[in-house]
Amino acid sequence: MQTKVIIIGAGPIGLEVASVLKQNNIDYLQFDAGQIGHTFLKWPRNTLFYSSPEWIAIAGIPIHTPEQFRITGEQYLAYLRQVAEVLDLPVHTYERVVDISGSQGDFTVSTEKRGERAAYRCSSIILATGGLDRPRKLNIPGEDLSHVSHFFDLPHRYFRQRLLIVGGRNSAVEAAIRSWRAGANVTLSYRRHELSKEKVLDRLHLEINLLIEKQQIRFLPNTEPVRFANRTALLHTSEGFESEIETDFVYLATGFEQDQSLLRNTGIQLIEPENTPRYDRQTMQTNVPGIYIAGTAVGGSQREFTEFITTGHVHSSRILTALTGRGSAVTGNLPGRNYSLTPGDIE
Repeated sequence: MQTKVIIIGAGPIGLEVASVLKQNNIDYLQFDAGQIGHTFLKWPRNTLFYSSPEWIAIAGIPIHTPEQFRITGEQYLAYLRQVAEVLDLPVHTYERVVDISGSQGDFTVSTEKRGERAAYRCSSIILATGGLDRPRKLNIPGEDLSHVSHFFDLPHRYFRQRLLIVGGRNSAVEAAIRSWRAGANVTLSYRRHELSKEKVLDRLHLEINLLIEKQQIRFLPNTEPVRFANRTALLHTSEGFESEIETDFVYLATGFEQDQSLLRNTGIQLIEPENTPRYDRQTMQTNVPGIYIAGTAVGGSQREFTEFITTGHVHSSRILTALTGRGSAVTGNLPGRNYSLTPGDIE
């Protein structure tokens, strides 16, 4: 099959790019290895966005809720389905792109779905593949044990259980508070000497420090795990000592990283230390002519987050201008709700 543009990835910015192409009558196909918004299926249930609804709304469609408050991951998935239906955006879901060959003007994109291969030709490619594809591993003994997880599920799982949480940012802190509230015996291990006010939301920082001060949650600063066993975890301290603690479950809030196999295979240069893809900020074109990048994918495997849904809204217009010479695109929210944001505003 031949088309002008192929979009790889159907997260929020991938869908927004698709809406802009459709709005401007540009033929395209869109693929995702999972369902639309697949990343949010990994979120703990009932987790609220840190961002306000107007920052994460896409394609000019506002997010309305009865509470006029921040929304959960489940609500956002429902919103993304609504956008796809209202704008009639077709997506080849559960069809993974396994190879890209050719060059600008004549690319071949190979896909696989349930064991069946297909090939599609296009002039340009837009990578909107995100940056949270797989957990960032510690690569220590016992990390693959059944009670050790990089994903935080329902806090109910930890009722009257000893839970060790490794990490010290928003995800770790929120999991600690929610699990304690659900009746878990929580220990929080963090490699730094304190929980940073710059890295943790004010409301979470205030609450976790109160719970630590009142000895409701045990905090072990300057510690890192070096081995997990069935009922214990061995921690290494910054002073060079080791201590063993008893635990029933371990949640590793160590972050996620980008699957960069497609980027590497197409020849896109990756810049250390985050393996950030090389691209032109004015056009969003990578160093490979004809291949563009959008959304949080531009940030590589972010440890210090600077790329969000909010900062990705401008990518659609830039790509449209690069493809057609014009920049008419409805992105973000309705004009009456738009206001300029920089990464510093939302960190």
